[in-house]
Amino acid sequence: MIDKNAPIGVFDSGVGGLTVAREIMRQIPNERIVYFGDTARVPYGSKSKETVTRFSRQIVRFLQTQKVKAIVIACNTASAYALEEIEAELDIPIIGVIKPGAKVAAQTTLNGKIGVIATEGTIGSHIYSRYIKEINPKAEVIGKACPLFVPLVEEGLWQDPVTDEIAKRYLTELIDIGIDTLILGCTHYPLIRSTVGKTMGEGVTLVNPAYETARELKELLTEKEMLNEEEAKLGDNRYCFYVSDGAEKFKRFANSIIKYGILSARIINIEEY
Repeated sequence: MIDKNAPIGVFDSGVGGLTVAREIMRQIPNERIVYFGDTARVPYGSKSKETVTRFSRQIVRFLQTQKVKAIVIACNTASAYALEEIEAELDIPIIGVIKPGAKVAAQTTLNGKIGVIATEGTIGSHIYSRYIKEINPKAEVIGKACPLFVPLVEEGLWQDPVTDEIAKRYLTELIDIGIDTLILGCTHYPLIRSTVGKTMGEGVTLVNPAYETARELKELLTEKEMLNEEEAKLGDNRYCFYVSDGAEKFKRFANSIIKYGILSARIINIEEY
């Protein structure tokens, strides 16, 4: 029997996956969460498939020690590289952030031109294109790596002239192609959604995979009768955060985007798993 009260495991290469955790907190507020950010080995976007898969397996093993009932890979690169292999090895549900966003984009586009902005690893994998074309074979998918967005987000420059300028440089070619739908294909990017939206203009629909992933998780848990129906009690610590390095920096960033008060982030040696 699955313990409905068991937590959801969420992991990312660092802090970007907190946008996914935040959406889970909003959309399924009764659920407990164990979050792991691999802050010692970030970024994943420039690493090989083999390395990212090895890191992901270690993290999944750690999350299993926390008795999680389901896992969310809140990292586009790890979803692209590791999800299919790990899914075959697990006896609990696991989802990534790519399929939910791809599905919505494929169903939303009117002119069939869909842009994807992400890390080099995600763009190089062509995985968004693959999923989108399974649903909408006529779609044209244009990928654009935007590596500078991640450090800008992590420095807190969400609404800053520097970020505006970089966004214009990255996004101009997507505007010229005439896309009508744009996937924010890195979990950091929802934090600069307003900048991206302003640059792209009102005619372009932005797809936020963090939002769509939380929605898909809720559907999955409902379907499998795994939703936690117990409401949180006062003083109940529903959210636990672990990192592989830099706990204080992680905590500061986390508190800037999650308003539930992150009391602590514990460092664990992920190489032991």
